[in-house]
Amino acid sequence: MAQKAAHEPNPFAIDPSDELPVGLQLTWRLRALIATGRLASGERLPSFRRLADWAGVNVNTVRAVYAGLEREGLVVSRHGQGTFVADGIEAATQLEEIATDALRRAREAGISPRELAIVASACAGMPGAFEDEAAGSPADFPDIAEESEAIEVRRELRRQIARLEAELATYPAEVPRDLPTAPRRATGHVAGVEELERTRDTLIAQLSAAQQAAEERARKAGRERRRDASPLEQAMSWWRHRL
Repeated sequence: MAQKAAHEPNPFAIDPSDELPVGLQLTWRLRALIATGRLASGERLPSFRRLADWAGVNVNTVRAVYAGLEREGLVVSRHGQGTFVADGIEAATQLEEIATDALRRAREAGISPRELAIVASACAGMPGAFEDEAAGSPADFPDIAEESEAIEVRRELRRQIARLEAELATYPAEVPRDLPTAPRRATGHVAGVEELERTRDTLIAQLSAAQQAAEERARKAGRERRRDASPLEQAMSWWRHRL
């Protein structure tokens, strides 16, 4: 097992010929692991020297990367103990699935990952791109005299629904089909608080059932690693084999 692990490609090796600075390359890899929950809150990061050796960079580069992550509130350093993922980090596990799906589609279209990243970054930076629909527009509010507290309740319910839908999307095979669902409208309308609450509660029930189904399937499958593991999963497996 150790023999096989030694021949696995190093997921932290940095390409010095890349147009992105080596420090930024390493920062993005660590941020990806934290953002997706592969590196959980409270987990210890490798020492400066160990990560520098893995990445093939100077120790000062790793020190600067950790310092930048700490300024962003993603990690904390503890004197004499090391650097740890900060508490309270809300991971978005669906990010990895979205990213790998986009990369797969790009490869099928003959598009390089770098081109995909460049275009995605450019689109996200355009004025007005992907505005938060949950914030609403004038058409969303039929009564301009509606109390601000009620408006905020509806906005919060929409945010909760969006988060639940995104999390539920990570369980495509486990979504129950026999649970009651909130009624759907054929025409556009302004959803009231009660309707939004019903939609939220339906999603909570579906998500709970899907999570239970996924946990049951995981228990049956055991803890064996699949050969088609995701890139970030492979990175963490490689990492932990060497700790």
